[in-house]
Amino acid sequence: MERHFFQELENLKMTILNMAALTQRALENATTAYLERDEQLAKAVIEGDKKINELEIEVDQYTLKLVALEQPMARDLRTIMGTAKISNELERIADQAVNISERTQFLCKYPPLESIPEMEQLIDVSLSMVKKAVASLVNEDVQAAYDIREMDDRADQYTLDVLQTLIEYMVKHTPATERRRLNTRRSIQTIIISRCLERVADLATNIGEHVAFIIEGVNIKHQMIERQT
Repeated sequence: MERHFFQELENLKMTILNMAALTQRALENATTAYLERDEQLAKAVIEGDKKINELEIEVDQYTLKLVALEQPMARDLRTIMGTAKISNELERIADQAVNISERTQFLCKYPPLESIPEMEQLIDVSLSMVKKAVASLVNEDVQAAYDIREMDDRADQYTLDVLQTLIEYMVKHTPATERRRLNTRRSIQTIIISRCLERVADLATNIGEHVAFIIEGVNIKHQMIERQT
């Protein structure tokens, strides 16, 4: 029975790592599609979401089986429950990648807006947070999990910067009625993308918190704590 338990637990771990890799790739492709105005790549992200959803279901099935039949304790129980939560966060990140891709498909049908450096910075920090979250899971790296939390404020600030930039753009560069409508629609879609990225940053932060709980047994959600060195 013990050997079977550890084999099932290993299967759970491999499934969540596969899901994490696919989710990270989906976000990378979605942001690349936006930056490069690649409508086909955006479409591929949307179509690939089905596999990530299937992996979430697999994680749920492993979790229920392990908890119901094996009655795990201590670190094993934290691993199972924490993995279930991480699966949910990954699925929601993948959903945000789909949202970004859908907005990108709309934007690709019209001339591009002026360059928005703050958006590129937001993309960079959001991607970095997801990569660090995945790395913390793969390597069981608690420090990386804590580091993610410190990056979240930057993502929030860049989101506000994008919003301010686009509001100013809509006010200053829409003299004609028809052009005003188009600029407003493009700006709103871009603002929605920035909010998707902000949400991605929040979800990556959550993953880091779940990893810290699995490894250290400490719940750092909603609180700032000093780590012992």
